[in-house]
Amino acid sequence: MSRLGKRIARECLAVRTRLLNRVVTRIYDDALRPHGVKVSQMNLLVALSAAGPRRAADLGRLLHLEKSTLSRNLPRMEAHGWIDASGDRVRLTAKGDRLLRELAPAWRRAQRETRKLLGEDGAEAVVAMVERVRGRG
Repeated sequence: MSRLGKRIARECLAVRTRLLNRVVTRIYDDALRPHGVKVSQMNLLVALSAAGPRRAADLGRLLHLEKSTLSRNLPRMEAHGWIDASGDRVRLTAKGDRLLRELAPAWRRAQRETRKLLGEDGAEAVVAMVERVRGRG
């Protein structure tokens, strides 16, 4: 490996955050798997629960998601009956709301495991960084 390659591997924030994302995603996906849900889908359910019905494009902007991520997840979630995307807005259904409540223990386990991995300071730093990014619009 070249000196430049070693430096990028050691210092690149994109490389490191993508690795961290894959590790944390795996923890949550493993915890949620018995419920037939991925963390990407839970993220959409949570956003709809917290923010209310949204146009798909607005939901994507709110969560900083690519159109392809929405177009892949929303139809699957609607097929399960967790959301209703038939009108001009995507809505959480009663079934989706019940699912969120059922996911809570698995989510708490994943939270504990992730906090243990990151340490309390690391977990709080992630929360603070996300708040800073959200503040940028």
